[in-house]
Amino acid sequence: MMMLSPTPTKVALVDDHKLFRKGLQELINGFSGYTVWLEAENGKDFIRKLLPESLPAIVVLDISMPVMDGFETARWLQEHYPEVRILALSMSKDDETVLRMLKCGVDGYVLKNADPSELRMALEALESNGSYYASSVGEILKRDLKGTHQTEVELTPREMDFLKLVCQELPYKSMAPVLNISDRAVEATRESLFRKLGAVSKVGLVLYAIKHGIYKVE
Repeated sequence: MMMLSPTPTKVALVDDHKLFRKGLQELINGFSGYTVWLEAENGKDFIRKLLPESLPAIVVLDISMPVMDGFETARWLQEHYPEVRILALSMSKDDETVLRMLKCGVDGYVLKNADPSELRMALEALESNGSYYASSVGEILKRDLKGTHQTEVELTPREMDFLKLVCQELPYKSMAPVLNISDRAVEATRESLFRKLGAVSKVGLVLYAIKHGIYKVE
């Protein structure tokens, strides 16, 4: 009996530099289990080409683009297709740009000069636990957390349990049965924690939980 190959993960590329985009397409298509489903030169071009009935699982998104940049595109995706994972791929590594992109809803951030193996690692991490941030981005998040004035925050038992699960790298979509709540309640809890803690990503939640003793690192 012939074994069927698993369906490859669909990836979209949004970058205004055609040569870079073509090189990235060849690289990702060379990764086992991934295929570049569509490519676009800016956010507006991407939206025009996007098919709601056949969405990519991951969008690899540049930041600096004409017509519609990465910030606008990430916000649009968050509003219309929040299930699509967004991996920012950019040369920008200044604190302001990184934090602004995270606030727009990206799930991962990798620098364009990263090794190809890190890009592969990022794609796999987005699929398995929903997020990936280069070490330099993690340092920016730590600095941001230290620089944020934290008043005493009162957390509910559910929010405490939620933070512990985040620290155990459990994907958001898998938390509902563990917490015995609905998927909508999981989203509401996450958004509540983002507001209370001033966090902009899953990494920010993890850092807060560890810093305040909610989760002990063994």
